[in-house]
Amino acid sequence: QVQLVESGGGLVQAGGSLRLSCAASGRTFSSYAMGWFRQAPGKEREFVAAINWSGGSTYYADSVKGRFTISRDNAKNTVYLQMNSLKPEDTAVYYCAASKSPYGSSWSAKYDYWGQGTQVTVSS
Repeated sequence: QVQLVESGGGLVQAGGSLRLSCAASGRTFSSYAMGWFRQAPGKEREFVAAINWSGGSTYYADSVKGRFTISRDNAKNTVYLQMNSLKPEDTAVYYCAASKSPYGSSWSAKYDYWGQGTQVTVSS
């Protein structure tokens, strides 16, 4: 079992930055791919970014490419999402997810464990 705990959400003005963190329990973190998803009110959950087991490959949704950066520190069992140039449309609950597969994916069904989410609100 893997438990995921997100932190770092909050309220920020448009154009600002936030860094989300996701701390994972368990000794197998370094073998898992990790992903970030988000869900805005009244909308379906959508893929944001993913990273493979080593951090050598990353994947982004077109809507965040060039603004968000996913990274991981396997020694700390933590994955990060650096969010820059935030827009009001980035407002959502952000979820961290872990996949037993070592390869990243944009498909939520590939992920086996999910965190409880952290709220990000971007004001205009």
